[in-house]
Amino acid sequence: MNEIILRRAYDKPEPHEGRRVLVDRFWPRGIRREALAADLWLKEIAPSAGLCRWFGHDPAKWDEFRRRYAAELDANPGPLQQLRDLIDAGPVTLLYGARDGEHNNAVALRDYLAQ
Repeated sequence: MNEIILRRAYDKPEPHEGRRVLVDRFWPRGIRREALAADLWLKEIAPSAGLCRWFGHDPAKWDEFRRRYAAELDANPGPLQQLRDLIDAGPVTLLYGARDGEHNNAVALRDYLAQ
């Protein structure tokens, strides 16, 4: 598997990041499309709105969030295969909007893909 990089959507793009894929359901506030420089917005791979509300970026719910998100990914293989195809072609940067760099859907998604 090629490299998967995680970057906050608000960080300035770097040249070594490969394909940049926004993996959030909603567009990050205050960022223009040109500034984000995303190659793809794969909102279908994001956790459901209900799961996001339940999680609320609470680290105490992290393990259960990962389990529930993995179940959602298992049930929706189309976007997941699209992302895997991109990763097979070269490095990919998963972009996320959350402030917490350790407990967010991009981290959970990267870990899921590494299994």
